[in-house]
Amino acid sequence: MKLIVPATALALAMLTVATARANDVKPAIVFDLGGKFDKSFNEGVADGADRFTKETGIKYVDFVATNDTQFEQAHRRFAERGRDPIIGVGFAQADAVAKVAKDFPNTRFTLIDGIANLPNVQSVLFKEQEGSFLVGIAAAMASKSGKVGFVGGMDIPLIRRFACGYEQGVKWTKPEIEIIQNMTGTTPTAWNDPARAAELAKGQFERGVDVIYAAAGASGLGVYQAAVDNKKLAIGVDSNQNYLHPGTMLTSMVKHVDVAAYNSFMAAKNGTWKPGIAVLGLKEGGVDWALDKYNQSLITPEMKAKIEGAKADIIAGKIKVVDYMANNTCKF
Repeated sequence: MKLIVPATALALAMLTVATARANDVKPAIVFDLGGKFDKSFNEGVADGADRFTKETGIKYVDFVATNDTQFEQAHRRFAERGRDPIIGVGFAQADAVAKVAKDFPNTRFTLIDGIANLPNVQSVLFKEQEGSFLVGIAAAMASKSGKVGFVGGMDIPLIRRFACGYEQGVKWTKPEIEIIQNMTGTTPTAWNDPARAAELAKGQFERGVDVIYAAAGASGLGVYQAAVDNKKLAIGVDSNQNYLHPGTMLTSMVKHVDVAAYNSFMAAKNGTWKPGIAVLGLKEGGVDWALDKYNQSLITPEMKAKIEGAKADIIAGKIKVVDYMANNTCKF
């Protein structure tokens, strides 16, 4: 005997399942090696998740990896325990997310700064070069020595993208300015080595640099302290870090990973979560520069006008910022 289910009953059943799943959100986060409280990239994700918890009352669980071999294990453990959605923080988790997502097709994963092409993975990327271009303008206009610096974390194409955007912003503003660049290291420990980053910053200051942009995760804290010690200026990254050392933090290149985390959890709760690749730049509100009470005394009206004008032109397509990762070069 063949059972015939009325279309209305079937639709109602499907709606009930979808609603139940949406209301039964059990979010989790696997943080990168820099640590949850790095005052930068990871902490930005935590801020977005905390906002979700504050608004909904739904708590999330998390795991802070101490080495990259733990990523897959952490994602697998969360998936086995019914956690959904699960956020993987950082490009280094791409392989782990891809493997676990394939084994748990009914669990949703959000990968920040990486790509995993699976029907249950949401990949969120950013146009870091665009935000870095803006802080490059600030650095060029604030510099009195004609020399500015950059200290990156791990020497990888992603960080080269930050450096390249920064260089373009500097040269667009003042072509004659010299830029000195260093990377903290070539392994994941480079994200959490503020002492080494401070040494690099000190070396740049001794060579005449008076503004340094740090894109180095927790290692950047060493650069900011070196700027204080040497009475120079520093530029923060990922989160708005202006508050760390008012008076020496010129600005911050804000990368809204907090929004990516919040949106992932909220969309899952509301039943609107979608897989695929999202690339967020200035136009999409994914990156920006920071101006607030902590740095407003360092930003002149001329600097603000120049930066905001460039921002509008990038959004309008009048200024094309070269993406190092798309070209594997910083020729512009």
